[in-house]
Amino acid sequence: MDVIHTALWVSDLERTRGFYVDALGLTENWSFTGDGGVENVYIGGENAEFQFKYDPEDDRDIDAGTMAHVAVGVDSTDETVERLVERVDPPIRTAPTTMDELGLRVAFVEDPDGYVVELVEELE
Repeated sequence: MDVIHTALWVSDLERTRGFYVDALGLTENWSFTGDGGVENVYIGGENAEFQFKYDPEDDRDIDAGTMAHVAVGVDSTDETVERLVERVDPPIRTAPTTMDELGLRVAFVEDPDGYVVELVEELE
């Protein structure tokens, strides 16, 4: 068994693409439009994807507070945060921080709907 994807509702598909693809640098792998016109866009890397669900007919409020965060592996936490700030200027929850005991450098930022994204760099 393996984790395949995490599905998240979004309020604006283009802003979501701008954050995850254009600014963060993940790849849009595939998409489809399901029943009722719900758009499903899969963005990710080699091992897993996010499934972003967008219903143009639904004006629901997104409640990102019910999920702790999603994690994305990056080559450089500092450079990724700089690029995100330059391109989409997201709220920074936690600036880049080194966790010596775990051998990681992490930061936490918000995506356009308020989901918290942890950026994880493995240190050598």
